[in-house]
Amino acid sequence: MTISIRAAVARTANADLTIEALTLEPPREDEILVRVVASGVCHTDLVVMSGNLPTPMPVVLGHEGAGIVEAVGAKVTKVKPGDSVVMTFNTCGSCPSCADDAMAYCYEFFPRNFFATRPDGTVALKAGGDGVHSNFFGQSSWATHALAHERNVVKVDATGDALALMGPLACGIQTGAGTVMNALKVQRGKSFVCFGTGSVGLSAIMAAKVEGASTIIAVDMHDNRLALASELGATHGINAASGDVVARIKEITGGGATYALDTTGLPAVIRQAADALAPRGKVAILGAPMPGSEICLDNTDFMSTGKTLMGVVEGESDGDTFIPKLVGLWKDGVFPFDKLVRFYAFEDINQAIHDSHAGTTIKPILKIG
Repeated sequence: MTISIRAAVARTANADLTIEALTLEPPREDEILVRVVASGVCHTDLVVMSGNLPTPMPVVLGHEGAGIVEAVGAKVTKVKPGDSVVMTFNTCGSCPSCADDAMAYCYEFFPRNFFATRPDGTVALKAGGDGVHSNFFGQSSWATHALAHERNVVKVDATGDALALMGPLACGIQTGAGTVMNALKVQRGKSFVCFGTGSVGLSAIMAAKVEGASTIIAVDMHDNRLALASELGATHGINAASGDVVARIKEITGGGATYALDTTGLPAVIRQAADALAPRGKVAILGAPMPGSEICLDNTDFMSTGKTLMGVVEGESDGDTFIPKLVGLWKDGVFPFDKLVRFYAFEDINQAIHDSHAGTTIKPILKIG
């Protein structure tokens, strides 16, 4: 029996979403039916809506879902009906990266997350008799119900309003925090600079504080964001329009930062991040660039100082362990990511997207269930 649901459908690029009545297939033997309580709005969703990634339309997006398991397929053993879960990125489970517990670099990351079909090419959603692309990031959680998989559901100790808050841990929040904790491995007493203070950058700043970085520098164009960064752990804030950012970072750190993070994806900003490093410093890049963009560095400086430039996906996180870790840090009061959040009714999804574009809301979350 199919399931009647409501979902926000992207039918054409650069257009508002429409909330529609759809039918969802029941879970197959390896799938999990989740009643969605809430789902975050992530920059990646907005990039797909703009047509800059090859996700087919019509499609139901959303990849920061949190909810309650309602049913499981016959082969599912990880969760059971009634469990609270967060839905994160999907992976194949069998490639060399997955075998090495490096799921963020799954060889099938792009098709499993952006092609919006099951691996066999089918879709689980229909509008009347017409298919609607589903399985975006293994979930399509801008809907009252979603089908997920054992590989991308994470059990969490949260219910009610707390569970509604947890969705962004699946992508944006874990990307920023994970880059600091898992990829860069920021050490106590060292210096860290973050370029861009949206939800990803602010999560990284909170994580750097948890890890004990002594100097934490936030760089942004907006003074209100820099003020929030200071509240969340930044020891210094630099308005990128105020002058020579690299010189200011070197002045603050006494020669350059040990670690740097770029969340913008802009080649010119990545160059600043690399130039601002101390010898043997590391810079991680995780902003979504435009296709074909290139990074230009001073080769002599980069080589002779032993610097490292690394790309990072999803904070190099294993969701099953890292998301519960972040939940624990939040409960302990040392990772207050709730300060980034504004809730919206599901019917106000287009306003939430507009506010995200405009920067008036750092991390919108849609209350769905």
